[in-house]
Amino acid sequence: MSKSTIVIPNYNGIKYIEACLESLFSGTVKDFKVIVVDNASKDGSLELVKERFPQVKLIENQVNTGFCKAVNQGIEASDTEYVILLNNDTRVDISFIHELEKIMDKDKKIFSASAKLISLYDRNITDDAGDFYCALGWAYARGKGKSPDKYDRASEIFAACGGGAIYRRELFEADRVGLFDENHFAYLEDIDIGYRARVKGYKNMFAPQAIVYHAGSATSGSRYNEFKTRLASKNSIYIIAKNMPALQIIINLPFLFMGFFIKILFFIRKGLGKEYIQGLLNGFKLSLSEQGREKKQKFEFKNLKNYIKIQMDLWINMLRLLNN
Repeated sequence: MSKSTIVIPNYNGIKYIEACLESLFSGTVKDFKVIVVDNASKDGSLELVKERFPQVKLIENQVNTGFCKAVNQGIEASDTEYVILLNNDTRVDISFIHELEKIMDKDKKIFSASAKLISLYDRNITDDAGDFYCALGWAYARGKGKSPDKYDRASEIFAACGGGAIYRRELFEADRVGLFDENHFAYLEDIDIGYRARVKGYKNMFAPQAIVYHAGSATSGSRYNEFKTRLASKNSIYIIAKNMPALQIIINLPFLFMGFFIKILFFIRKGLGKEYIQGLLNGFKLSLSEQGREKKQKFEFKNLKNYIKIQMDLWINMLRLLNN
């Protein structure tokens, strides 16, 4: 019986999707399911999957719903113990599925585990060794640009990178952690769901032997662009508003002001200052709207110790950032 379902959102992934699926089916684990959720691709990638991989279940959207909606569709269509999310611009190592399942089997309190993402074009460069979030309001990929050999131990992280990660499917139920928040559309949604899991007392882990080779920015087109800048800055405000109780926001205000001021200056230098500031304003609007407020995590006293641990990590992760 299959233990995992791999969900791959696809939008115009003709350059990568074939190699991605071939790498999965060449792995050591043979009993698994694959769902490709296509977001109205126009480049022939949907037709390629239909022709070359008839064993893959397809969900065909008529419009580009964004990452969050697409993966939620895949999760809801799955029936296995675990769900693995995988970007279409990746290739996986032979033991990728086995290593992710192995770490999840160790502890029922693990919500997710992140693979080690390595640059597809330079195997000596880490793309992501687990995601971290700090009191500056910044999310960052640990180890980006450094040697993959430095990250060879399983460890607890703030959140798993949704480009290559495994999740415990039962915890996606609404009365537990819940699904990905579709208000994000894309970007930082994996930080958000990892944050929510931690509030509930679950852990997110890094699985160093689960290797993914990642092209990066294949859908948005580049690391910095108008689309990504507006969305990411909007979501950076939204994450704070929905996950931090009022007292925690007050405690972190000096750090948050500093963090967002530095980011504004950074994006002005990149020629994207207007887009970044517009995104921040959109984040405030979303957070204050009925649509945003209904997603706000309700503070429960039973989770106080989890909030305290998270807050300590927010401060510690600022120090980690200096050495990242």
